[in-house]
Amino acid sequence: MNIGSEAQNRNMVNELNVDEGEYSEPVSPTGQYFNSSELSICVLAVLDSDIPIDDSPALALLKDVFLPINPRFSSLMVKDENGVKQWKKVEVKLEDHVNIPNFPPGLLPESYDNHLSNYLSKIAMEQLPHNRPLWNIHIIKYPTSNAAGNLIFKLHHSLGDGFSLMGALLSCLQRADNPSVPLTFPSLTSAPTTPSLSLKTNCIFKNIPNVLWSAFNTVSDFGWSLLKSSYVEDDISLIRSGGPGVEFKPIVVSTMTFSLDHIKQIKTKLGVTINDVITGIIFFGTRLYMQGGSNKLNNENSTALVLLNTRNIGGYKSVKEMVKPNPESAWGNQFGFLHVSLPELTTVQSCKPLDFVWKAQKLIQRKRNSRAVFLTGQLLECLRKFTGPETTAKYIHSTLKNSSMTISNVIGPVERMALANHPIKSLYFMVVGVPQSLTITMVSYMGKLRIAVGTEKGYIDPPKFKSSIENAFEMILKAAHETV
Repeated sequence: MNIGSEAQNRNMVNELNVDEGEYSEPVSPTGQYFNSSELSICVLAVLDSDIPIDDSPALALLKDVFLPINPRFSSLMVKDENGVKQWKKVEVKLEDHVNIPNFPPGLLPESYDNHLSNYLSKIAMEQLPHNRPLWNIHIIKYPTSNAAGNLIFKLHHSLGDGFSLMGALLSCLQRADNPSVPLTFPSLTSAPTTPSLSLKTNCIFKNIPNVLWSAFNTVSDFGWSLLKSSYVEDDISLIRSGGPGVEFKPIVVSTMTFSLDHIKQIKTKLGVTINDVITGIIFFGTRLYMQGGSNKLNNENSTALVLLNTRNIGGYKSVKEMVKPNPESAWGNQFGFLHVSLPELTTVQSCKPLDFVWKAQKLIQRKRNSRAVFLTGQLLECLRKFTGPETTAKYIHSTLKNSSMTISNVIGPVERMALANHPIKSLYFMVVGVPQSLTITMVSYMGKLRIAVGTEKGYIDPPKFKSSIENAFEMILKAAHETV
């Protein structure tokens, strides 16, 4: 979605009876990139209800709970008299933001699965109207094979990143067993270890090679990222069509669920992190899919953009903490991305599944230890200052377009949640409007990991890709149990 001219913005503001002299806050640089002539990226967050959805309290909940979370939920993005994008507070007509689709009555849950899939594809392609705040909700009152009903939030990514939007979503929810007790989350970071004083001097000298190696990796990774974003495209493959305007083509969203206990078993056996295991499963499953049922190796050059939360945090903060001045983990878009090349299959018949986990660990650890993410952020800021946000958005668009897939994840609560006395069975999210044929997202909830896969419709085979990921998981789990 492109912000219009100053005259158009003034007319739009006048129509909504907004005081032209008052702005809530400037739009963050990343918010400007995600809502530009080059990019319009949104997030679909889907809640699966355990019981049929009663929509009667919807407007009251939005007014009393959702809108107060952050001023951006009741603001337009407009340009001021200097051409700078600002959030401007407006009066929200809640009924314009609530959608309740009608599907044919009396169908089986499996049939409603198809209707829900088609509806997700439809709203993923639709642009949010520019003359009202950048969010919508959709209430699905039909039972699918996974839920008795669904609540879908469509939120523009300029409102915040996954961490912020998850925090906002959770502010609307309560623990199903005891609403007065706050939700809890798995730890995001391990406790740091502090070396004793007697070891500090030796550590300084021992770390010199590591510092030099980190500096080399920083230069190498930043240079490679610059090339990938500007000139070097991934190969055309079964997961990358490479066609122009892929972000405007229909997508299919499919999901799968894995046990976190099984993932932790693999983690313990291999001595790696949970993220290493998950990334290894995705890389291995993607390579299996890329074989296309052939015995011939199809190791096309393919790169994944792995998104990182750049906040220095140990867990989710309340929304009140996020929006107060100088918070430890501020609201907004605060993330970086790593270019990670998909490991190649050595042989089709005798591949070693665990190699993908170890390779994922090595690749991501190496890139985390470099300062390439920081330098990329500095590059984007320099581009914004000297060439403007539209040019910077074009650079980010090229970064996404030249790679094959994006992987992102957020951490959900341990306990069962409820929204207006509707127990939430599960949840997932999908990033839409991305110029790629393949997007993978993950969220943990109640001991389960829900993986959502967004695929270019008619190009990637969703059931086959899902089966490849599930096979990769089973093969890695089995191989891990067989290790001594």
